[in-house]
Amino acid sequence: MRARPFAAAVLAALLLVACRGGPDAPGADPQRAGGPEAGNSAAGASGTGPSGTTGTDTTKLERAREHLKHLVFIVQENRSFDHYFGTFPGADGIPMRNGRPTVCAPDPITDRCLPPYRTIRQLQQGGPHNQHFSQVDVNGGKMNGFIKAAVQGPIYCADHRDDPRCANAYLGPQGQPDVMSYHTRRTIPNYWRYAKEFVLQDRMFAPADSWTLPAHLYLVSAWAARCARPFDPMSCASNLELLEEANLMRERADIPIWAWTDITYLMHEHGVEWAYYVGDDTCTFEPCPGGAGPERTVSQQNPLPWFTTIRQTRQMDRIQRHSDFFDAAADGTLPSVSWVMPYNGVGEHPKAGEPIWKGQRHVTRVINALMRGPDWEETAIFLTWDDWGGFYDHVRPPRVDRNGYGIRVPGMLISPWARAGFIDSQTLSFDAYLKFIEDLFLSRERLNPRTLSRPDSRPTVREKVQILGDLLKGFDFGQEPLPPLILDPRP
Repeated sequence: MRARPFAAAVLAALLLVACRGGPDAPGADPQRAGGPEAGNSAAGASGTGPSGTTGTDTTKLERAREHLKHLVFIVQENRSFDHYFGTFPGADGIPMRNGRPTVCAPDPITDRCLPPYRTIRQLQQGGPHNQHFSQVDVNGGKMNGFIKAAVQGPIYCADHRDDPRCANAYLGPQGQPDVMSYHTRRTIPNYWRYAKEFVLQDRMFAPADSWTLPAHLYLVSAWAARCARPFDPMSCASNLELLEEANLMRERADIPIWAWTDITYLMHEHGVEWAYYVGDDTCTFEPCPGGAGPERTVSQQNPLPWFTTIRQTRQMDRIQRHSDFFDAAADGTLPSVSWVMPYNGVGEHPKAGEPIWKGQRHVTRVINALMRGPDWEETAIFLTWDDWGGFYDHVRPPRVDRNGYGIRVPGMLISPWARAGFIDSQTLSFDAYLKFIEDLFLSRERLNPRTLSRPDSRPTVREKVQILGDLLKGFDFGQEPLPPLILDPRP
């Protein structure tokens, strides 16, 4: 007797979906029609939380393995989510009422609480961004210590607001240090276009409460540590400062530093090809023939040559140049996993003294090359920034261990199989990238001391953290593939 009402309800639901989700719906793009894959709602497909596994998830993973042969991770520098996307429609951005921020940060110099402000300037100074200043910024979850941190930094214009050079370039309308600034589509149009046409991730957290080097260590290994003995992976203990190690890297010391096991070790065991692309003039170890050219990637963005594993597996040749990347993208010879690092002046680091359009131009050229190449329909691009750079963000980062998560950063998924216009609000971090690599190419093996053939002393298996989301949610493998979106690198 209940079959008839149930059938009517199902029919009504199907009609509602058809009316709302078809390619002819208002605002729909006929070229990019195709809704989210069945069973993959914003609440998650599994019904067991972001890390859960069911038959539905497994089926989608199998489809991902069929469709995706190349993962590319583009990593820029030092911007928070609110700084770049704080007013992006539909995202968890800066709290506003009637177009005005309802949040503020106490200013120890003026004794006022100053709000975020919109900027059209291409240069910022940003703020200090190590473990200590992350704690100052977060301020026990109040997310209002950003000006205090800039003053303590010290950041010059935060302390010298009477200097005309500061007032005309690096301060807001109420004298705010530019850690409180935010951009809109006007200043970073290509980034906003990618976010609109593909997937914007508005809960992507930096992996650690610290700066560039720990972030990049997490990017390739899900940990940052100091090791007492470079050939003993059990001799390492968590550390987010690593200044001594950073100095050795800058001095181009040809010695192993990082003893724990990274993702390239697993890829070597599974026969998975990878490449880590750096600027063409990058010199890792002496001697450096030809002198120091302009396209140099700094060592803290290129930590793999100092991993013991890279030396033991003889994979140092997988550290390659940008020109190698562009050749591979054009020829259809990209490896399964690629990381693309910026060179000096295009990383968007505030202290580089270069306008952010140069970083956007670099990223656009990389993405255009991938979209023009024969591998586009088998590729997923992940674009992110390595840490928050001292800039304001209003979302308190969750704690998963003593090292993080860090303050929120922008994240995007760009792929022909991306859910167009989707805002992914799962809790994510760089650990989700490693988990995705492991799921697609490594038979779901984790960087877990209990299962590694080369166990280490890491305290947390980051890929298994319960709150970590699944990047699969951003894909729809049932849709028609999205066409390339070739943008002007300098709009």
